[in-house]
Amino acid sequence: MDFIEKFFSKYSQEKIIKWFKQICVAEAITCFLLYGVAMIWKRYDEEGILSTIFIIIIGNIHGLFFTLYLLFCLPARKIFKWDDEDFVFALLSAFFPFATIWVEKKLARFDRE
Repeated sequence: MDFIEKFFSKYSQEKIIKWFKQICVAEAITCFLLYGVAMIWKRYDEEGILSTIFIIIIGNIHGLFFTLYLLFCLPARKIFKWDDEDFVFALLSAFFPFATIWVEKKLARFDRE
């Protein structure tokens, strides 16, 4: 944990917030591309090499954004002053399609009640 806090301490809060919100959206978009496009394409074109390559590429990109989202939840917790319940919900939302959009819209705000 110390390593992550030291790494993020050299960036301003505004920059971390901007990156966190962009990562939330990017994770949802790549999730849609993976589940909504690539998996359906693979079912209709079972022998096609292009669909397999597309799944590999989009899957790796989605994995990158998934990991970045989990890493950026730690500084976001401090910045937005999330309690334990909000933090666990933000972490679990990474495992459900498009839930990171909800986190970006509802939890990643300063004026929440």
